[in-house]
Amino acid sequence: MTFLILGLIVFLGVHSVRIVADDWRTKTRAQIGALPWKGLYSAASLVGLGLIVWGFSLARQQPVQLWSPPVAMRHLASLLTLVSFVLLAAAYVPGNSIKARLHHPMVLGVKVWALAHLLANGNIAHMVLFGSFLVWAIFDFRAARQRDRVAGTSYPRGSAGATAIAVAVGVGAWVVFALLLHGLLMGVRPLG
Repeated sequence: MTFLILGLIVFLGVHSVRIVADDWRTKTRAQIGALPWKGLYSAASLVGLGLIVWGFSLARQQPVQLWSPPVAMRHLASLLTLVSFVLLAAAYVPGNSIKARLHHPMVLGVKVWALAHLLANGNIAHMVLFGSFLVWAIFDFRAARQRDRVAGTSYPRGSAGATAIAVAVGVGAWVVFALLLHGLLMGVRPLG
C-alpha cells in the first residue's frame, strides 16, 4: 500500500499545482519556459503513475475487503463509466455542447469514473485509489470553475454534430475498453 499511496501523492500532487499554487505555477513556467515545465510535469506524472500501477498491483495481491458490493453496483458502475468515457471524449472534440455546458468535462469524467469504481469495489486498495481520485477531481473542478469566473472565460455554444461525434467516440471507446482492454490491462472483465 505504501507504493500506491506514494504514487498517488506524486501523481495527484503534480496535478494539484493549479489548485493550490496557480500563481507559483505561472511564474515558474514563465521562468523556465513552457517546454521544460511540460517535461518536468510529464516526468513526475509518469513516475507517479508508475508507482500507482505498481502499488495497486501489489495491494491487489493481498486484498482487505471492507464491504461486499451488491451485483447491482457493478451494473451501475458500467453505466457510470460509459458516462465518464463520453465526458472524456467531450473534452477533446471541439465545438460540442457537452463542453460548452459543463466547461471541464474531463475532470467531471474522472469524478464519475472514480465514483463508479468506488461503488463496485469494496476493498481498501480500491477505496484508497478511487477515493483519492474522486477527492482530487472535486477540488480540481471547483478550482477550474473559479479560474473561469476570475478570468471571465466564456465557452462558445456547441453544435449538435460535434456533440454527436463526442458521444459516438465516447461510446465507442467505452465498448472497446469494457469488452477488451479492461480485461487485458486490469485482469477484470466488467461485462462478462
